[in-house]
Order: sequence, then C-alpha cells, then structure tokens
Amino acid sequence: MTLKIGAIASGSGSNFEAIVEATKSGILKGKATVEVLLCNKAEAYCMERAKNHGIPYHLIESDKHEGTREEFDKKLVEILKEYNCELIVLVGYMRLVSPHFIRAFNRQVMNIHPALLPSFKGMHAHEDALEYGVKVSGCTVHFVDEKKDHGPIIIQKCVRVYDTDTVESLSERILEWEHKLFPKAIELYCDNRLHVDGRIVRVDGKVKYK
Repeated sequence: MTLKIGAIASGSGSNFEAIVEATKSGILKGKATVEVLLCNKAEAYCMERAKNHGIPYHLIESDKHEGTREEFDKKLVEILKEYNCELIVLVGYMRLVSPHFIRAFNRQVMNIHPALLPSFKGMHAHEDALEYGVKVSGCTVHFVDEKKDHGPIIIQKCVRVYDTDTVESLSERILEWEHKLFPKAIELYCDNRLHVDGRIVRVDGKVKYK
C-alpha cells in the first residue's frame, strides 16, 4: 500500500518539495504520496510549491490563534485525519507540537533538523555551530516527541565545516543533504526497516544515498 503523508511547514518549503518530487519521480515513487500541506504563516512560500504540484494546502495562522497550543493542534489533526494521513512530516515547521498531536498519530511524526542532534538544538543551529567552532555539522531526521529536537534519531549526515564558512554557506551545503536525507528516512519507514526501542532506532541493512 502507498503511504499517505501529511506535511506541515512555516517557510519556503524546500524540504517539502524534495519529498514531493521523491514521491513523483524519485525513491518514494509508488511507495508514498503527499496528501496535503498545512501552513501556519500567511507569507510562506511553501503554499505556492504545493499549488504548483497540485497538492491541497490549508492555511491555519498561528499568529491569529487565541487559544492554547493543544487547541491549535486539534485543528491541524482534524484536517490531517480528513486526508487519512498516516505519517506526518514537519518540514520547517517553527512550532513545537503538543502531546495531543503526537498521540493523535501514534508518534508517527518526523522532523528534520539542520545539525547533528543532540548538538545545537533550536532555531539557530548554524550560528551556534560556527560560534562553537565545530569541524563537522550536518542534519538529522528524527521521530518527534514532547521535547524540542529530542525524539529518537532515525538517520544523520555529517557535513564538514570550513574555517571560511558563513551561516549562509554552511546552511546551503547542509540543505543539499536535507533534501536527500528526509526522503531516505521516509523510504526506510515505508520499507519497514525502522525499529524503535526507546531512544534507539535500529535500521535494517545499510543506508545508501544517491
């Protein structure tokens, strides 16, 4: 069966588009489809990407929501359930999801972070990596739990940090791998190669990137 994916984004949506393209002509073709995009920012370009690919999208502005985080998330859950989404991917979603949201999808929620977790959590990962002077950074795909950038790690990719790097140059190099890593993590999920045991995610076989 084809896995039905729901995506949530707050920004440009380049990782969203990478996943969509993988479902149409890449490693996820015949394995998964992106059913819907939810966005919480009216100015976000991700909705234009969804429109260009013929994917339904919904704007639910968090800035205009006056209730609790859980109440906001209930709106998201309701829409995602309407599309029968089985796996939820957070593709640049700049809000922490509530325990209610995670339970609603039985913890089948993935996120990508532009650093090698558990290092450099939060919104300024590249700045923090450069300030700390690390020689290697990268990106991480992980299952989402109740804490920020904390859930079980699925796969990671190391990217070298150069002395001449800026936030822009490092983020561009890491983003190239984000676009490969997230579809790969979803492929592993589709192929039932992921086995979660507490904080440990065991992956069957070798993970190869194209």
